[in-house]
Amino acid sequence: MFKKTLMALAVGGLVVAGTTGGAAAKTLKVQASSKAGDWAHRFMTDTWAPKLDAMTAGAVKIEVLPTKAVVPHRETIDAVANGILDGDLNAVSYFSGRDPAFAVIGDLIAGYDTVDQVRTFCQYGGGKEILQKMYDKYTKGQVHVVGCGPYAKEAFVSTIPIKSVADFKGVKVRSPEGLAAEVFKRAGAAPVSLPFSEVYTALEKKVIDAADASAHVNNSAQGLYKVAKYPIYPGIHSMAVLQFIVNKKVWDKLGPQGQTALEVWYQAAYDAMRREADLEDQKIADMQRKGGDITVIDWSTEERAKFRKIAVGAWEDFASKSPLAREALDAHLKYMRSVGLLD
Repeated sequence: MFKKTLMALAVGGLVVAGTTGGAAAKTLKVQASSKAGDWAHRFMTDTWAPKLDAMTAGAVKIEVLPTKAVVPHRETIDAVANGILDGDLNAVSYFSGRDPAFAVIGDLIAGYDTVDQVRTFCQYGGGKEILQKMYDKYTKGQVHVVGCGPYAKEAFVSTIPIKSVADFKGVKVRSPEGLAAEVFKRAGAAPVSLPFSEVYTALEKKVIDAADASAHVNNSAQGLYKVAKYPIYPGIHSMAVLQFIVNKKVWDKLGPQGQTALEVWYQAAYDAMRREADLEDQKIADMQRKGGDITVIDWSTEERAKFRKIAVGAWEDFASKSPLAREALDAHLKYMRSVGLLD
């Protein structure tokens, strides 16, 4: 019995050590873009963080911190590069002020029809490679890109019915600065820059009429539909790309097996999040349609095409602002033409 116990411990030790190439067990501290209590944050902390622990027999763990837990959301790049954070599960477009390329990769507003299209572009169509090139420039090689992609197509939150591009004229829309704001402006809206935490109050007090906010499930969890009774679902605009980046030294220390485990975990986690978010979104939309209090608006294919045509001009203007932005948009356009989204 004693020999069997020693054998079991030895095998267990090999599993743990082998997973990280012989390195000591590591807990990755990463900061996310979601707030504590959000559906997306609970999904990662409650369901998927424990799976990495199980996959690697405890050799690699991950602690997913809410937005701004360690540093402001626009400073996570530097925190990862300098080792203050081990990694980042954040929105790429937050860093658009550093280079327009981050806006082009982070959210090609009105560009894609489905989350799968953007995830495929990001993981296999050149997006991840462009993002790595951007980080090599702005962090001097101190960051490794594990992956990127959205998990949901955002619903559009509105206190008034917006059934077409023409209906945007004069509408005060909360929007992130940069590419998103430019697209809404070209559609006739009046963009207003506000943090997500202030959206509910701004809608309630009529400071804004509508908002580029989040996935249907997150908007519902935040109570936005108590004051905004005309959501556009499926959304017309945003599929915010979230990145998974890791400090390069931390990545190297994981070793080949630990790196592979982290890559597989990331892909599985975000594929699962995409599917579950979609199911939750559809469930909420169905309840809203049946409830009678909320009017769910679904734009026609023709109106979505008009909005995309407006967006193309904004994309091109942003691409002209830096060589990396041009390279990023060219990669998008090549992929979009290959799947029939553009002629």
